[in-house]
Amino acid sequence: MIKTYNIEGLSCASCASSAQKILSRIEGIENVRVNYAAAKAVVESKYEIDIFLLNEKLTRAGYQLLEKHKDSREKQLLAETLKLKRLKNELIIAFVFALPLFVIAMFFHGLIPHRAANLIMFFLCIPVMFYSGSRFFVSAWRQLRIGSSNMDTLVALGTGTAFLFSVFNTFFPKYLLQRDIEAHVYYETAGVLIFFILLGKYFEESAKRKTSTALDSLMSLNVQELNLLHNGTEKKIPIEAAMPDDIVIVKPGDKVPLDGLIIFGETELDESMLSGEPMPKFKQKGDQIFAGTINLNGYIQFSVTKTADNTVLSQIIALVESAQGTASPIQKMVDRISAVFVPVVILISILSAFIWYVAGPEPKLTYALIAALTVLVISCPCALGLATPTAIMVGIGRAAGKGILIKSAESLQSASNIDVILFDKTGTLTEGKPTVNSIKLFDENPQLLSIISSLEHHSTHPISRSICQYLKEYNHNFIFENFENISGRGLKASFSGLYYFAGNSSLMHENGINFTHEQEKYIVALYELGQTAVFFADAHKILAIFSLSDKINSSAAQAIQALKFSGKEIYMLSGDNQRAAELVAEQLGIKNVLAELLPGDKTDFVKKLRASGKKVAMVGDGINDAAALANADLGIAMNSGTNIAVESADAVLLNNNLLQIPELLHISKRTMAILRQNLFWAFFYNVLGIPIAAGILYPFSGMLLDPMIAGAAMAFSSVSVVLNSLRI
Repeated sequence: MIKTYNIEGLSCASCASSAQKILSRIEGIENVRVNYAAAKAVVESKYEIDIFLLNEKLTRAGYQLLEKHKDSREKQLLAETLKLKRLKNELIIAFVFALPLFVIAMFFHGLIPHRAANLIMFFLCIPVMFYSGSRFFVSAWRQLRIGSSNMDTLVALGTGTAFLFSVFNTFFPKYLLQRDIEAHVYYETAGVLIFFILLGKYFEESAKRKTSTALDSLMSLNVQELNLLHNGTEKKIPIEAAMPDDIVIVKPGDKVPLDGLIIFGETELDESMLSGEPMPKFKQKGDQIFAGTINLNGYIQFSVTKTADNTVLSQIIALVESAQGTASPIQKMVDRISAVFVPVVILISILSAFIWYVAGPEPKLTYALIAALTVLVISCPCALGLATPTAIMVGIGRAAGKGILIKSAESLQSASNIDVILFDKTGTLTEGKPTVNSIKLFDENPQLLSIISSLEHHSTHPISRSICQYLKEYNHNFIFENFENISGRGLKASFSGLYYFAGNSSLMHENGINFTHEQEKYIVALYELGQTAVFFADAHKILAIFSLSDKINSSAAQAIQALKFSGKEIYMLSGDNQRAAELVAEQLGIKNVLAELLPGDKTDFVKKLRASGKKVAMVGDGINDAAALANADLGIAMNSGTNIAVESADAVLLNNNLLQIPELLHISKRTMAILRQNLFWAFFYNVLGIPIAAGILYPFSGMLLDPMIAGAAMAFSSVSVVLNSLRI
């Protein structure tokens, strides 16, 4: 059986990994997936396991599973909000106190009496260590309890050692001075490191909160109640109470609450959340309808085919939720290295102290202590801790300056190795709305366009809006009577005793209005160009034909060409019909076209490409793209798209310019190259510095590394990482 829980206490991606390991060791559990971004744990077991047994193992490491209830989402959101608020406060405090710490240590330490400067820095460092930095020590302790370690352990070890050594030298400086050793302090090292690490965590939590917002937006498409028809009486019931074959009423303007089949009435539905297409779909008896779509103008009754947990909308929500929650792969690598690095550093520190105490010169105990502390100080992960966040911050900032919003380190890294780019058609490669291209008149009445404008102003249909926009220079003061909106066909109304019609060919034929040979040839030419024809007629003949289409995004062709030149494989995915999709693809030079797709089809195609080993980017703008955006290695949304698409994506094109995609890929490659350089030098510094700090050169040259020089070397490595990051 499979059960999903909310989980509390996760502070980083490695925490999710730890919780996953703990749960997987429990007897009866076959598979576990802990999702950091969504704060959820999916547990698959042979039989039902009591949550108290699961938590008995987890609470020792600081984690806790919570049952999912109706109000659990609200509680989780509140907890996440409070968590982000606390992190922000910790970051502010760290900045307020670390800044003067750094200034005093770097510029004023020689101008202020030595002991006074040390005392000032001691008091400045306390809030940073015991308030802002407390999370690292708590996390390190929890990891220690389960026999593990991560980046938090490394930060706690380095900053804790630097702080304690500094406190000792502040209050007992004579101990080292009497032995001709400088009693140096490292308060600024501890304070500045904690600030930078917290800054990285704040960006990570903010991005995580965005993914939660995407889920909230999707969930808001669900209605809470529906109108049930039972024994001829209409009554409201909770959506969860509906059963298959129940008869549900949907009135004009309402959202469809569940998936089902129409058994009475006809209407037009806005299904853009599924297909992405802006044109409403005509629905009548026997047609299938889906939850979350909007009933525009008709009264219908439908029979429920899928309950609340099984609708297409609920499947989209599940796809988005399951796709979230992985940390940057490069950050995972840092955590894995940290898990080995921490015990190795401690072992080297203890071993150094032991060797100096056994074989070193007098005073043996002092030299042993200095060697051990120098190893811990020089291994303090300043450069390691700054390597990722500084490069990421500069890279994200550089992208923002180009009009590209990148939400996380994972997104930036994913963009650097993309092989395939999938484009949604409507609203991405095209503008996403029907636009009038031209009008052909078959009547010389000078007031004809004003009459058409007046009739179309009676409707809120997307096509009517486009025609009104096209005819905005003409007045619409003609008063029509007997107005009728005929679902799926068009408009009908009378003026001065004469009926007028505006709509598709079906409406014309139903009312005995025939096309001339000239008009039929013109219509065929429009259809071959992939355009839509809308007709205006009186009771006897066609008076005008409008041609409409969805215009191609002005930057699309150049962006596709640039991406193809860089070796990317390009696909176009569309919910539109095959011919319409192919016409757009031909104009843009895209050979790979998949049309008539539902949201699940797009997601399945993304998963198929990824399973073949390819790194996939998905570019979209609609609700129907949300699951594909979340499941791709890199989801890119148009800023003009729906909130759900924008929130589900990893990156947003703020100017809706597709040429920003090649720019995004370039910035990502540059950033990751710099980041790898940072990590190399950070680890190289430790590999070189730790043996010297332990005293490996002493037998050959009499050289013993002073803790002050170790601190300076550590500071230099941090500065070099920051300067290298600025090259992005």
